[in-house]
Amino acid sequence: MTFFNTEITWFLDVYILLILGYAILIMSSYLALAYISTKELRRYLKRNSFVDYDVLLTSEFAPKLSLIAPAYNEGLTIEENVKSLLSLNYNNYQVIVVNDGSKDNSMEILTKTYDLVLTDLEFHPKIETKKIRGIYTSRNAAFKKLIVVDKENGGKADALNVGLNIAQNPYVVCIDVDCILDKDSLLKLAKPFLESYGKRIIATGGVVRIANQCIIKNGRLVEVNVPDVMLSRIQVLEYLRAFLLGRMAWGKLDGLLLISGAFGAFDKEIAILSGGYSTKTVGEDMELIVRMRRYMLDNKLPYSVSYIPDPLCWTEAPEDFKIFKKQRSRWMRGTIETLSIHRKMFLNPKYKLLGMLSVPYWTLFEFLAPAIEFIGLVITAVFIVFGLLNWHFFFLLLLFVYTFAVLFSVIALYSEEKTYHKYPKQADFFKLLMAAFIEPFYFHPLTVYAALVGYKEKMMGAKGWGEMTRKGFTKK
Repeated sequence: MTFFNTEITWFLDVYILLILGYAILIMSSYLALAYISTKELRRYLKRNSFVDYDVLLTSEFAPKLSLIAPAYNEGLTIEENVKSLLSLNYNNYQVIVVNDGSKDNSMEILTKTYDLVLTDLEFHPKIETKKIRGIYTSRNAAFKKLIVVDKENGGKADALNVGLNIAQNPYVVCIDVDCILDKDSLLKLAKPFLESYGKRIIATGGVVRIANQCIIKNGRLVEVNVPDVMLSRIQVLEYLRAFLLGRMAWGKLDGLLLISGAFGAFDKEIAILSGGYSTKTVGEDMELIVRMRRYMLDNKLPYSVSYIPDPLCWTEAPEDFKIFKKQRSRWMRGTIETLSIHRKMFLNPKYKLLGMLSVPYWTLFEFLAPAIEFIGLVITAVFIVFGLLNWHFFFLLLLFVYTFAVLFSVIALYSEEKTYHKYPKQADFFKLLMAAFIEPFYFHPLTVYAALVGYKEKMMGAKGWGEMTRKGFTKK
């Protein structure tokens, strides 16, 4: 009996040390990234405070861009979104909307709104894709920048590859068609390609914000509001943390593994040489960046991936748990698939900071974190059943974790208020502040559950995105 008690005590001590160690490690990494992000954000704002983007607008050296917007069942928002894309403050660009076999009236809306006619556009495909049904341009000179491709359904990655094949410019901007862009988005996104010295900029990413309850007029965001629904409101905080306190730091370290599929610019040549978007993963945005970076490192080519902290893109977030679960489980499957495809990079000094820090970080804190948390909860439940739990220590740990989670969200909210201040209404600020206190009990368990569903779906061999129903933007 004494031996049994000794074993139990030893197991409890090890369990407590592991939980504490992991918690301290993940919190320390968050704080370190937040510190680097804050310093870099200040430096970026100071450096760009006097930039005259009109000079870039009129410059003959401004990079020529092709916007690729894959669309699947986007009938509710596609008219406003394409208007937004066509009215951006930039000269040298074209818009390629790829209708990926939509089952709704997306194609009919596009044809009627933009007076589309079938055309014979010559191009030389370098990436194999599903069959193209037709390529359309507008008879209206006001929409001369627009090309619409109607193709068989093959998924988002396949639609993006069609865009890469058809794009006529050296840089491509891949965007979700349900997004609304700031009018100067392309000017800010193109700037790093002009500023590169000695290193080739192969990709640039920007900040994505939540557009739920925001007012849209003629494809433009005219009023920013905090979402009414708590689920999407907390996602505003989540995006602030991720983009302002996370990716800004990874951009500074040049260790970014992800540029959001909602809005990112790429060197078309490198994207094609790397093989284009993979149709074997639902995390095609992350996988392409990792593969492009791996291609440059394997070929010993100097390069960099840039990051812009300006809020350039606004997208609709899920408002009900069913759609949210599908989105987050898909994100987890994409993470697993990308890390599996590029497992050779894990702790491999050949891939420098990417292999020694970025990939291990994503493995430990993005891929494994939900599983570790779930196992910890199961063990805690067993301890409670057998009366082995130290309740004093348990509540202290719970309070510590809760306080950190709230404070980190408050830091993100404070950073937003002191920099871009996109939520000027005092009521909106307090709504987000209250959401920070609610999130650990409401939102975080949902994300863990969705991630666990992602594990299960991956083990069951699930493929594809699933249906992502949109409510559409509030129009004025």
